Amino acid sequence: MRLVENDVTVDTTPEGENPVTIADIWHAYKYLKPIIHHTPLSHSRTMSEMTGADVYLKCEHMQRSGAFKIRGASYKLSTLTPEQHRAGVVAASAGNHAQGVAIAAAQYHTPCTIVMPESAPLAKTTATAGYGANVVLHGATYDDAYQHCLELQQKTGATFIHAFNDPKVIAGQGTLGLEMLNDLPDADALIVPIGGGGLMSGIAIAARALKPDIIIIGVQASGSGSCLASLEAGSPISLPAITTIADGIAVKRPGDLTFSIIQKLVDEVVLVDDEATINAVLLLMERCKMMVEGAGAIGLASLLSGKVNLKGKKVLVPLTGGNIDINLVGRFIEHGLASAGRYFVIHTRLTDRPGELMRILEIITEMRINVIDVRHQRISNRLPIMQREETITLETSDRTQCQQLLQRLRSEGYMVEEAQTFD
Repeated sequence: MRLVENDVTVDTTPEGENPVTIADIWHAYKYLKPIIHHTPLSHSRTMSEMTGADVYLKCEHMQRSGAFKIRGASYKLSTLTPEQHRAGVVAASAGNHAQGVAIAAAQYHTPCTIVMPESAPLAKTTATAGYGANVVLHGATYDDAYQHCLELQQKTGATFIHAFNDPKVIAGQGTLGLEMLNDLPDADALIVPIGGGGLMSGIAIAARALKPDIIIIGVQASGSGSCLASLEAGSPISLPAITTIADGIAVKRPGDLTFSIIQKLVDEVVLVDDEATINAVLLLMERCKMMVEGAGAIGLASLLSGKVNLKGKKVLVPLTGGNIDINLVGRFIEHGLASAGRYFVIHTRLTDRPGELMRILEIITEMRINVIDVRHQRISNRLPIMQREETITLETSDRTQCQQLLQRLRSEGYMVEEAQTFD
């Protein structure tokens, strides 16, 4: 069977034994079209020049609720019976699925309880409650919240809305794949974040139907690479612990359903460390004026860090979420600037007499370096009498200027080291 939608002809024949087909995704798309935003697709000259690939960013962080999750949640709730709506719904989420379910439940006036890990960003918990959901904080990770959610479901009889391991949710998330390939049908590759695997599964099904030879690469945080570990093991496994700043994809175990789809349809899964993800978040802010959360930027991070090399290819990269805690943004900025050598902290010892600090500051000023903070330490068992220790925080242009400053100060006779190496 073939189906024509938006001038694109696709084959709707089921792919093997997949419980989700391209026909299911088209059905979800027709339902969701008047409900969700068709988010922009933006060609990035900056990212293209930096990676050698022709990079197109799908701005899904501009979606309703700030993430793609509203697609799967809304479609799933549309399939519930009136009795199920009256009994209510429960869900477990690190934040973005929570908001999607809360918005969809509000549309149907359905009672809604969301269990979120205690570490969930304040921006996400506040927004979820603001949409009318009852928010319960439980456990350290998504998996802890998930187990508690199942307990609540048993007690209340509400319908559990899984964040990823559900055919209707997968079909809803797959509509993002339809949009991207309708907007850029000649794309050579897709790079998609993986947490539990719902988005990757849906997009992979859509992409393989629309363009069977497209390259599909999944990306996980190195501190929570449960899907990659499962692929290497040959079946879904649970990691003993996970840690990453990309809270939206911090999942200990992929779903059985999503794993089977990823195993069949995805070409490769790679891991990206948090440093690379932070760099991508900051680069999107500084160069593209986009506020994207860690999980939403990790696909781009894989390109920028060299973990994925697609030089010369036309690449689609969905920015899957923008619900980042403002406090975390500040930490990202400080950490990123320090890593790039744009914040620089030095320790030095000076003779404790008038004018000594002024002399070192004059050298710093002469090099056109801005002083952010100066802290004094006079009392220490490490310091000889009549000496004091200075910790000076500076705003520099890059690592080269940092090294030039150290060389200049040492040539002037100062014993000076970068803060973390001073003994």
